[in-house]
Parts: sequence; structure tokens; C-alpha cells
Amino acid sequence: MRALIAGGGTGGHIFPAVAMAEAFRVKDPAGAILFAGTGRPLELSALSRKGFDHVSIAAEGLKGRGLWRQIRSLAKLPKGLWQAVMIIWRFDPDIIIGVGGYASGPVALAAKLMRKKVVIHEQNFLPGFTNRLLGRFAHRIFISFPDDLDMFRSSKTLVTGNPVRRELLVEGKGTERVADRFTVLVVGGSQGAHAINRAVAEAIDCLKDSARISFIHQTGPRDAAWVADSYERRGIRAVVEPFFDDMASGYRAADLVVCRAGATTVAEVTSLGKPAIFIPYPFAANNHQELNARYVADSGGGEVILEKDLTGAILAARIDHYASNPGALQNMSKRASALGRPDAADVIVDECRRLVVVNYGG
Repeated sequence: MRALIAGGGTGGHIFPAVAMAEAFRVKDPAGAILFAGTGRPLELSALSRKGFDHVSIAAEGLKGRGLWRQIRSLAKLPKGLWQAVMIIWRFDPDIIIGVGGYASGPVALAAKLMRKKVVIHEQNFLPGFTNRLLGRFAHRIFISFPDDLDMFRSSKTLVTGNPVRRELLVEGKGTERVADRFTVLVVGGSQGAHAINRAVAEAIDCLKDSARISFIHQTGPRDAAWVADSYERRGIRAVVEPFFDDMASGYRAADLVVCRAGATTVAEVTSLGKPAIFIPYPFAANNHQELNARYVADSGGGEVILEKDLTGAILAARIDHYASNPGALQNMSKRASALGRPDAADVIVDECRRLVVVNYGG
């Protein structure tokens, strides 16, 4: 089987795509997988580490951009569509999987024009503009959350969850507890989150029992130095890095996660059963991060602090609460785990393989 996976750019798109590709590789070692994206550094780094082939096409987003950038993005569409047609013609995939991101639209449209099987995956609670359009002709629509808003045709839609990388599922399970220590994992996304970094730096001055609380903190490249200095000056145990390649160790060590609410992060913490304080990115398209977080919080699997309400004192109080209430933490863990779908990648791959065999009439 030959699969072309289109999209990526950010960790929220590329990491689920990598999880799907890993599942394809396990189920069909003789198959071929090709990624089509825009060639961003995170994209290229993640794929090269896993040994997946990658090609780039010209594509940019339209939403939330100024007039000149929108004109420039529109001007790239014909070139991107032609590049997508040539990629599909040369690679001759059995199926094309759109995972979101700028490259997903041109490739899926080219696949439709060339009468190829097309499926899409939507990571967030509220679908993005591109996937709402592609959903009209996709053969299957895989979604991460129940489609309570009826955004897609139910006959084509399957709730699968958001795929999580295999090494996280295998190596990130459980908690490696250190006696008399409570460990907080802080993750602001692949680029970090300045607002969260600032709030954590303020919170460590307000903790009631800072001697037993340690941190694992992914800051992003711009804030790493001063955040590390903040911990050091206050004598707080902390591992601080701009980016962690080995997220499994961080999750395994964590008693509590403080994080954004991107779809990938939500999928990881629920699949691993990790209690989380979500601080949604307030400028996410269609406020999808808050919707993702509320879905988990409404089931008792986490709690939400909006960035406009975030202060160091509030965050410290919540960390102190969970550090001193293991029962509440355990209950949150169980409820988060009940929402997790660690088999998402396998379910998607099995359905893709079935689509290739069974003719649905296009």
C-alpha cells in the first residue's frame, strides 16, 4: 500500500501524522509512505528522525492575514496545486490523507481531480476552514472529538481520536515517583508559551511547599535562559529546555501537567491519563483550544485557567492543591484516561486499508 500524507507545519499537525505513518509502517512494512508539506524546520526535523520521505509544495494560509499576505497566498495556489498533481502522478498513492496545515488543501484537491481516494483527519473540537471544505468530497472523515456541531456528514465520519506517537504510548505510561517529591511538567507547545512561562516564574515565589515540588519545563527557544535562571535563583529543582525530543520521559515523570490545549497535547495527556491544568492559547482560530480543554474539563479530566485570568498566585494555588491532594489527582487521572484513545492511529490505518480494498464509487 502507498500512502501520501499531506499537511503538517506545526507540531499539532505533524505529530499525529507521524503517529499514523508509524502505524502504517508496522501494519505494512513493505508499503511506501510519502509526506507532502511546506518544508518548515520542525516538519523536516521530525520526519528525518523517523526516516520518512518528504516533499515540499508552495502553500500559505489565508485566514487572519493582512491583504497583501492574502494576495501572496492566493498567488501560490496554482503553483501548489500543480506541484501536488505532479507529486501524486509520480508517487501514485493508493490513498491520500489530509492532516491539516497549509499543504493539505492543494494535495487533497489534486487527489480529487485525479480520482484518488481521499481521507482527512481533524484534530480539534471545532474543524478548521480547510477541513470543512475538504470534508465535502473526502471518502472518510476522521475526527478527534464527537461531532456535536454536525460539521460533517455523519455517514462519512468516524470518531477515532487524535493519533499519539508510538514512543509516547509505550514509554510515557505511568509515573516514576520520587519519594516526597511532586513533579510538574510545563509544556507550552513546540514553540513554548511566554504567558505560561511568565506565570510559572511568578508561581514559584508563591508555592507553600516549594522544597518538595520540582519542574520539567519546555520553554521554547526565546525564554529558556531567563526561565532557567528563575528556578536557579530560587533554589527550585528544575529541568529546563527549549524543546524536549524525549517527551515520553517528561510525561512519565510528571504528577501534573501545565499546558496549552492544542489537540495533540490534549490527546497525549488523555491517552496517558495525566492530570492537567489547561491554559488555552487565546488567539487560536475559532477559539478551538478552549473548546478542546473544556471537553476534557467537563468530564473531570482536567481544569481550565483562561490566560486572561492567569496569575502566578492562582497557578501556585492550584499546584499546591494537587500536590497535597493525591485523591483528587488520582480521580482526575482516571477521568482523563477514560477520554483517551491510544488506538487512534491503528483505527485510522485499518480504515484506510479497507477503503483501498473496497470500492465506494468515488
